[in-house]
Amino acid sequence: MRIIDLMSPEKIMLNASVSDREQVIDLLVNLQEKGGCLADRERYKKDILVRELQSSTAIEQGIAVPHAKSEAVRFPSLAACTLQNGVDYGAMDDKPSDLFFMIAAPQDGQLHLEILSHLMVLLMDPSFTKKLREVADAKEFLKWMEQFEQQKFPDDLVQNTSFPENTNHTKSPRILAVTACPTGIAHTYMAAEALEQAARKLNVPVKVETQGAGGAKNLLTNQEIADCDAIIIAADKNVDLSRFKGKPLLRVPVSDGIHRPEELIKTAAQAPVWQGQNESAQSTTGQAQGETAARAFYKQLMNGVSHMLPFVIGGGILIALAFLLDDPAIDYENFGSNTPTAAWFKNIGGVAFNFMMPVLAGFIAMAIADRPGLVMGFVGGQLAVSGATFLQPGGSSVSAGFLGALIAGFVAGYLMLALQKICEKLPHALEGIKSILIYPVVGLALIGIFMCLVNPLVGGLNNALYSGLKAMGEGSKIALGIILAGMMAVDMGGPFNKAAYVFGTSTLAAMTAGQGSDIMAAVMAGGMVPPLAIALATTFFKDRFTLKERRSGAVNYIMGLCFITEGAIPFAAGDPLHVLPACIVGSAIAGALSMAFGCALPAPHGGIFVFPVMTNALGYILALVVGSFAGMALLGMLKKRQA
Repeated sequence: MRIIDLMSPEKIMLNASVSDREQVIDLLVNLQEKGGCLADRERYKKDILVRELQSSTAIEQGIAVPHAKSEAVRFPSLAACTLQNGVDYGAMDDKPSDLFFMIAAPQDGQLHLEILSHLMVLLMDPSFTKKLREVADAKEFLKWMEQFEQQKFPDDLVQNTSFPENTNHTKSPRILAVTACPTGIAHTYMAAEALEQAARKLNVPVKVETQGAGGAKNLLTNQEIADCDAIIIAADKNVDLSRFKGKPLLRVPVSDGIHRPEELIKTAAQAPVWQGQNESAQSTTGQAQGETAARAFYKQLMNGVSHMLPFVIGGGILIALAFLLDDPAIDYENFGSNTPTAAWFKNIGGVAFNFMMPVLAGFIAMAIADRPGLVMGFVGGQLAVSGATFLQPGGSSVSAGFLGALIAGFVAGYLMLALQKICEKLPHALEGIKSILIYPVVGLALIGIFMCLVNPLVGGLNNALYSGLKAMGEGSKIALGIILAGMMAVDMGGPFNKAAYVFGTSTLAAMTAGQGSDIMAAVMAGGMVPPLAIALATTFFKDRFTLKERRSGAVNYIMGLCFITEGAIPFAAGDPLHVLPACIVGSAIAGALSMAFGCALPAPHGGIFVFPVMTNALGYILALVVGSFAGMALLGMLKKRQA
């Protein structure tokens, strides 16, 4: 489908006068409605706004492409407008946007991604966007759209799937590239187009594979990889590199593909040869140089934690629901499984929750040693949970728990790296059996021996730690609540926040089912306060915030109540010296009160939705209210009035 077929003069407005983001969205939605593609204008607008909440659809160079799949769309459509003065639309280059295209796509299928990818290719051409900004009427706008689309996507040509001819017949490196961004939409195709434009300018044969949200397109073939001189990976997410072994490989962020395409093409052939080594240890340039040991440790730990959290959150909340739906009067010893409904929730949640430690250890090991480390990490994590020893290989009553799983993950990863190093000395004829025989068999034996040795020590330390937590006096618990809740507000999703949260979730695993953790309750309170304090401040101290901040501040009520601390990040990033101290103090107060009131939480997430299963929920609500208002008051005092 051609882009021009989705447009018509009544869906184009030139040199419009609007003052903000909301007005330009209204204008474009009105154009779509005028074109007849919408069955429900308000529903479509709501879907557009929901998409914008995920991340801004502004690109760079004054361009924005708001888009949405919606049940309110009868048929695909594209509306466009130019503005007299640009508006702040959240572009990456912080420049105002004045050229807008709005895509309306039906709910079924991935048509919007195809439209978006084609449109991105056109918009990467500065001469094209310059013409669109200069045209006098809608018909001329459409004429240039059609002309440029014919140049980029001629109807009578099949998309090139091999290297273009080198017209001057000189020896040039043949370059392959892969582009990918986390969402797989705009920047994936912008980087691809930038690399192709730079290649044409340098007269260098280039082929680019795009790994977008709709799947990989323009796939690189095995023959092309064998014949090429270098590979460029411009990506902000994991890309399978196994097929590029033995080729010079340059890894960069996707933004470099957009902004430095010529430099990448010129230097790709001098990049280090990819030998299939551990991918996670590589920096964005394909080399491990420049990354500190602390940074590597943090990335490896977070790889395990990020994969573990869905199991913890999903399983923990289902277990909490089981206790909410059960009747302890039937049999208190069997509380959580007395009724069929409660037993069902508890069983499903328990299965998910039991994966927590193996998944944590497995993906830490995978971050260190790639796929060969995964099986060692999984087994090491499970051995830590069971407390297996040489005398009790089936498991003991002393579990190494969370701490043991952490150790298992890191040890498994580095043991596998050592094993791979040793296997490099084996004859080439044994290459084929390394991954299917030597690595899993020897690796499992090694991690089994190690865990049976350390489980008694770590298990004893683990039990001592949690026994100490249970035996803490009132004053000590309040101090711990202050520290952990305050850490949740220090960097809001960074290392301090994650450390406090992971410690809180680890205490859940050590608690008797349904008992709840006072530490987890304090941690969640600390994470809920920052967005709530900011929302309250934008309500009661309006003169301390800009109009844009006041509008986005209201969203933080929802974010805070749902325990999404990251809602406070834009405010903290814009004014850290005033916002962070207020949030930290408010969180610390809430954590201290939660501990003082004896609040306990049996689930690792959920915000207000898990209040019904909390111990002393009323006390917890009071702790949140006091902490949030304290943070609000301090923020109101610290921030200066806006002009």
